[in-house]
Amino acid sequence: MSQPTPILSLQGVHKYFKAGRKTIRVLQDVSLEVAEGEIVCLVGESGCGKTTTGKIIAGLAAPTAGKVFFEGRDVSQLRGEDFRAYRRAVQIVHQDPYASLNPTQTLYRMLSFPLFRHRLVRNGAQARARVLELLQLVDLTPPEDFIDKFPHQLSGGQRQRVSIARALTVNPRLIVADEPVSMVDVSIRVSLLNTLSDLQRRLRLTFVFITHDLAVARYFAWEGRIAVMYLGRIVEIGSAPEVTAQPQHPYTRALITSLPEPDPELTRHKERLSLRSEDIPSLLRIPSGCAFHPRCPWHVPKVCDVTLPELAPTEGRSLAACHVTAQTSRHLEALSAQKA
Repeated sequence: MSQPTPILSLQGVHKYFKAGRKTIRVLQDVSLEVAEGEIVCLVGESGCGKTTTGKIIAGLAAPTAGKVFFEGRDVSQLRGEDFRAYRRAVQIVHQDPYASLNPTQTLYRMLSFPLFRHRLVRNGAQARARVLELLQLVDLTPPEDFIDKFPHQLSGGQRQRVSIARALTVNPRLIVADEPVSMVDVSIRVSLLNTLSDLQRRLRLTFVFITHDLAVARYFAWEGRIAVMYLGRIVEIGSAPEVTAQPQHPYTRALITSLPEPDPELTRHKERLSLRSEDIPSLLRIPSGCAFHPRCPWHVPKVCDVTLPELAPTEGRSLAACHVTAQTSRHLEALSAQKA
């Protein structure tokens, strides 16, 4: 039985920028498939290429090499109404709710503009009714109290809810959420994540959720997948429970061990992974072989610093790009074959 076509597919995507005579390799050979209705979190440190990947998915940037497919169609070949339909189907929620909203417009003006632009409503009465419905969807209630307000009259969390409502105006199929809770108070992050989860279930949305916080990714994508990025590559990908409970790549393990625990006893007895270096290499001088090898405590000389590892199945169910993990998996497979 054939598998359904993924709603989104990135195949060997590269993205380079020029800095004078030098080339900045922001993305290198990124391949990713996202099924319809799925949640996939991109996780990693600042500068790993998460946001650039999100912009390429949303059609705001073109890859230097590689292909992006949406519903089985090559995005680079879309023209006219086909490209506009793709841009409507894929919307983005930006990180900064203070910079992404026009301070001179009321919420009604901001949210009604795309409705008129794409002829989703016929008149002002329909537009106002739809805007009230959108505000209700993102838990800005009662919506009548918010519809005529300006952004400066809202809190940071309320502004981000408006950004989410704006993304929903054109009935998208997939939403790229770029660090949507990183600039709001910690006390309301869970509330925002719960709103996004509720929207995902009610509207059957697909999410590519970008965050530097593995704890946020674990909470939001518990029934989805996590893809861990490092210096422009995906180094591990698997289900959220698998990646967070049994990380296979040393970089993922380092991220896990750095997470704070609510129980002081867990914090005191938590296993720590000591890195060889705390410094992140420059994108202008990406190390040879595995880019993580200058920091990796599992580093094998003349292997990790020479040969680039490929994403491969591990002893768990996730894929990891690590020579040591791959060697361990092959050893366990050999032992299993001998016992059989």
